Amino acid sequence: TVPCPLRGRAGGMDLAYVCEWEKKPKSNHCPSIPLVCAWSCRNLIAFTTDLRNEEEKDLTHMVHIIDTEHPWDVYSVNSGHTEVITCLEWDQSGSRLLSADADGHIKCWSMTDHLANSWENTVGSVVEGDPVVALSWLHNGVKLALHVEKSGASNFGEKFSRVKFSPSLTLFGGKPMEGWIAVTISGLVTVSLLKPNGQVLTATESLCRLRCRVALADVAFTGGGNIVVATSDGSSTSPVQFYKVCVSVVNEKCKIDTEILPSLFMRCTTDPARKDKYPAITHLKFLARDMSEQVLLCASNQNNSIVECWSLRKEGLPVNNIFQQISPVVGDKQPMILKWRILSATNDLDRVSAVALPKLPISLTNTDLKVANDTKFFPGLGLALAFHDGSVHIVHRLSLQMMAVFYGSSSQRPVDEPALKRPRTAGPLVHFKAMQLSWTSLALAGVDSHGKLSMLRISPSMGHVLDMNMSLRHLLFLLEYCMVTGYDWWDILLHVQPSMVQNLVEKLHEEYMRQNTALQQVLSTRIVAMKASLCKLSSSTIARVCDYHAKLFLIAISCTLKSLLRPHFLNTPDKSPGDRLTEICSKITDVDIDKVMINLKTEEFVLEMTTLQSLQQLIQWVGDFVLYLLASLPNQGSPVRPGHSFLRDGASLGMFRELMVVIRIWGLLKPSCLPVYTATSDTQDSMSLLFRLLTKLWLCCREENHITEPDDALIDECCLLPSQLLIPNIDWLPINDGIISKLQNKQLVRLQFGKAPGLVGHTVSSQFDAFVRAPGQPKIDHLRRLHLGAYPTEECKSCTRCGCVTMLKSPNKVTAVKQWEQRWIKNCLCGGLWRKMPLSYS
Repeated sequence: TVPCPLRGRAGGMDLAYVCEWEKKPKSNHCPSIPLVCAWSCRNLIAFTTDLRNEEEKDLTHMVHIIDTEHPWDVYSVNSGHTEVITCLEWDQSGSRLLSADADGHIKCWSMTDHLANSWENTVGSVVEGDPVVALSWLHNGVKLALHVEKSGASNFGEKFSRVKFSPSLTLFGGKPMEGWIAVTISGLVTVSLLKPNGQVLTATESLCRLRCRVALADVAFTGGGNIVVATSDGSSTSPVQFYKVCVSVVNEKCKIDTEILPSLFMRCTTDPARKDKYPAITHLKFLARDMSEQVLLCASNQNNSIVECWSLRKEGLPVNNIFQQISPVVGDKQPMILKWRILSATNDLDRVSAVALPKLPISLTNTDLKVANDTKFFPGLGLALAFHDGSVHIVHRLSLQMMAVFYGSSSQRPVDEPALKRPRTAGPLVHFKAMQLSWTSLALAGVDSHGKLSMLRISPSMGHVLDMNMSLRHLLFLLEYCMVTGYDWWDILLHVQPSMVQNLVEKLHEEYMRQNTALQQVLSTRIVAMKASLCKLSSSTIARVCDYHAKLFLIAISCTLKSLLRPHFLNTPDKSPGDRLTEICSKITDVDIDKVMINLKTEEFVLEMTTLQSLQQLIQWVGDFVLYLLASLPNQGSPVRPGHSFLRDGASLGMFRELMVVIRIWGLLKPSCLPVYTATSDTQDSMSLLFRLLTKLWLCCREENHITEPDDALIDECCLLPSQLLIPNIDWLPINDGIISKLQNKQLVRLQFGKAPGLVGHTVSSQFDAFVRAPGQPKIDHLRRLHLGAYPTEECKSCTRCGCVTMLKSPNKVTAVKQWEQRWIKNCLCGGLWRKMPLSYS
């Protein structure tokens, strides 16, 4: 079919993967009614099912949490809710989840030990026996705006500007207070505040004096720190009411004030042609949590729906002439009132079963909208509607015009027009009962009437064919947004083709180098993690993944070891010992390690013996890596070998050089903390030999824009290294088992919850197995650099993004090691979340 402008483009969406429940004879997961799901900024998806037990005829209300990269690895928790769960909401940081049920119970879930597959319910609140219809976390006052017209600007601060927005409630000193707000079916609003000491303050108040039934409600926030609640009693002949809610804390008690705002009647009820056609309002949503002046309404009958978008405007009130003469003040300035005006409405549609709204805070000024339209950049501008016939439409959030369409398995394609006249086939059609857009709007997750989870890819241009340069710019803009906000960027990787990887990595680096030094320092590790995840997607860059992960490890070790140095006198000069070490090492380019050492104040390096001994594994890694790099210099012609990019990376080589100096000084205090080398001669000083060669290599690429080739003498000396020292095996990170690399050929992947797929990844991993340990070989704790044995007995956790493995419990008691472990207790060094591994990991 020729895509006519209104029908939306069929190329805009495609199915990436589906994941379904295994059928069991005794107990089955069936979709709960209502079914709810929520998507966090860390790309965790939570959704509900009812576990039906055939024998006891009872239902357990379950909450399931999956990471989009490993959807089969589902964490299911018995929610403990006695009635059906009506709402799920993630907080801004994506680390806590609220669930509310039809009995008025609200529970707050958080991760145990920072593990994405282990959750516990810590606090909660209750309005006894009163079902919750709307739920939201209080606003924390952080709001960004993405300016599409500035996507070419060099400064991140211009592209993603901070909008002035007040938190719903602040603690002393302006820190936002955490808590949640809920609306119940009987017209009550309840607010719970989490005090820093763990105490919960709860208050409940009725929305207005005349309490009436609330069938649908939604919550939004205003820039001034107020909360707006919209309610409907479910009938389209009744008005949609709006209330302003103010929360304050008075004498250690939570206080709620409410005030009525202008209401509205849906237009389809006042339109004579459609007067009684749509009796029920089925969906009521603010277009965004922080846009209280735009609301989306959907009214339905048995088979059809209509969607309307309304906006709250300030308007002048015309004043009668009689009053203008009496009161001159009024005549000068027309009085203003707030009024709801309809922005747009759709024609009659098939019956809507679910709505998903964009979370990307795109700026909606006229120039931004025009640039977005010209460059075909649509993320954040479309909202998704799912229909009872199994199809999904994406429509523009302001004009409600169709932008893209996806036909489900059961929905009729518009190809065979006469087929629509036939009566529907018997049996209910499969359709989405709950949907959520990802945080960049590039993916859509839907849970259907069979409880199956589908992941749809949404093209940033909604299927418009763009030149490569423009597609790259769109993805780059969203990657930068994730870099600035700290959100997970998995959904962007869905759209990266192997041919784009090289370009994206280079452009990302260019943009990063254009930022000021302070910002570069803040984002220094995030950009390395981003490059690593991009390089995984192409067979030509796969070896660089290892390099980037090693670089993250190096940055972390360097920071930790330097922070252990203590100034000798308390009234020290302005530079810390770590900074002074960096300065001296870069100034003194001598190849003799002892001459560099003389320039340092050795008393700053004095540490306790136990501390030095406990750092031996990390020190060993530094020593091994330097030796591995130098030994691989002669055959540098092959970029397939991991470690290749370090040979041209002046900054990293400089870090290794500083660490070698520190280790040398520590070795004088406690020789047993030095890296152990297996040398062919007893008299050789391995440390100073490696330092000499490392310095020569560093001098070749010290200045980024003036890199010279290493001379033959250096290469000859490096050729001799394998005959002088035993070259160690470096334990590279495993190339991970996630789904993303299997989705590149655009083939639909079918998965089952609880069963890891036996899929062979793309050909990339096979050529790479030479560098990764085979099963049955001894395992290693990648962050503590401890050997765990072939069949580890300790419980381990692995990173959901880079696959790095480490023990759950710390074997050490030394403060210095605790300091090292604190660096990755919450997230992996690459920013990924931890998940607990089964003990049988082997």
